[in-house]
Order: sequence, then structure tokens, then C-alpha cells
Amino acid sequence: MITPEIHSCPELMQAIQQVGFLPLLDSGIRGYSAEELVDDDCRYVVYADGGWDWPLWKWKGPVVTEGHCVYGKFFAGKAGFVSRDWWPDLCNYRRHKYPAPQEGSIEEAILLTLAEHGSLITRELRAACGFTGPKMRSRFDGYITRLQMACRIVTEDFVYPVDKHNREYGWGWSLLTTPEQLLGRDACRCDRTPQESFDRLLAHFKAFLPDAAERQILKLI
Repeated sequence: MITPEIHSCPELMQAIQQVGFLPLLDSGIRGYSAEELVDDDCRYVVYADGGWDWPLWKWKGPVVTEGHCVYGKFFAGKAGFVSRDWWPDLCNYRRHKYPAPQEGSIEEAILLTLAEHGSLITRELRAACGFTGPKMRSRFDGYITRLQMACRIVTEDFVYPVDKHNREYGWGWSLLTTPEQLLGRDACRCDRTPQESFDRLLAHFKAFLPDAAERQILKLI
């Protein structure tokens, strides 16, 4: 990784633009995640009174809304950032690898629900799709992860509950939408073939992760 240590939200945005792809947490490649690149003061800490602070976690919202990137579970089912410059190639390859949901499938129903509402937090989307019974949450989350890996669902922002003093608290909820609604249809089109996009992605990953094994890179792509 050629990115220097990150100390602020703007520096994280800059790093994402520099490398194009950046997992939030452990990627399986040493040193290749936002968590590992940030300064020690920006990592998760628990205080004696039970409170906690995690600047990196708090930066996610501004990075997604202002950082010219896309966020979702794109890296072997784990969350991370993709710059808008590289999004068309990733979208082109992934949608070829994971074909469009079949008519009448649960995945299609999820996408149609999002298209109808524009954006929903996960629990609202789950309820709108009828996944309200016991043990439905993990099953539904599996569909959402697969649709994110297919570049058909992304995170638009993060929504936090507020206390009686109108202060945000907790881990927050992902506000989900489709990339077409967030970025526009043109941002999801690519003038290369899926194979050409894959070759371009592979060459790029090898360039900025020269010490990573090809199998590690292929797992992320």
C-alpha cells in the first residue's frame, strides 16, 4: 500500500480515490483496510464508564455522501469503499458474474421494493418484503449481501437513532438503495466487456498490492 497513515475523514476520502478500492475492516491482506491504515487515535476504544469512540466508524457517513465513492459489501461479503471512477468496471464484471435475479425471485422482490421506495433502512426493507417471522433476519441479510456483491444494492447513507437530547447514538443503520437511483444509470454502464473489466481490475489490484498473492486478490475481485 502506498497510502500514508490516515488521520482524518478527508484523508480517508483521498486514500479511497488513490487506490480505488478500500475494505473497511480486515480484508485478509495485511495492511489493506481502512481500519489498518488509520492512526491509532482513530481506532475503536472503550472507556472506563462503558462509553466508546471510533472515529473511523463515524466517518463512514460523510465519506459515502461526500467522498465520491460507493459503499457496500463488495469484498468477499465484507463492507468497503469503491471510487466512482472504478465503479463502472466493478459493476460490469460483477453483474456478469452474478446474473440479474430471476422473475418472481426474492432478490427481484427486494429490488422492486427498493425501486418503489427509493431507499430504506435494512429493517424497513425486510418488513416491506415480508421477512418478519422467526429467524428471518439472517436469511434476509444473506439476500442483501448477495445483491451487494452483485453491485445491485449500495448504501446511500447511515441513519442513527437519537436520544431525548436529540443526540445520535448507537451503531447506526445502513440506508439502502440501488446504484442506479444513487448514481444514475450512466454510472452503472461500461463500454468494456466483462472480461476486459476483470483484466483491468486484476492489473490494478496487482499494481497497488504487489506483495499480495493472486488468490487473495481474486477473492476480493
